Amino acid sequence: MVCSFGGHLTELQSLSSAFDDHETFFVTYENFRTKELETRSYLLDPIHTDVRAMLKAIFQIGRIFVSERPDVVVSTGAEIAIPAFLWGTILGAETIFIESWCRVRTRSQTGRVVYPLSDLFLVQWPELLDSYGEKATYEGGVL
Repeated sequence: MVCSFGGHLTELQSLSSAFDDHETFFVTYENFRTKELETRSYLLDPIHTDVRAMLKAIFQIGRIFVSERPDVVVSTGAEIAIPAFLWGTILGAETIFIESWCRVRTRSQTGRVVYPLSDLFLVQWPELLDSYGEKATYEGGVL
């Protein structure tokens, strides 16, 4: 489970019961909220829009994923999903992106980048389907 802290983390935590029968771990940013995660987690420095931080995260997530070998990578965003989906794709993991419920009509920057890397791309508003294309799926409010 990969996400930034804040709302993306809250959204992904709301789905945690769906993974009760599976071994899970978080890849997220170091923050006071993420230090209290009860699930095993890897805490990275925030990326934001820093190219050097993104390159560092690519290598860090690569090491994590080569070691952990996840079968599925699930993310609600933000930019930390990009290197995770790259590595998930390289290692043959299923990639699932859930666009934030606050995205009603406009695509997120992360959604735009990971859309082609996603095996399952969920939007939570039917109005957003046309913005993404045929790979996007609306199954109702996921969160």
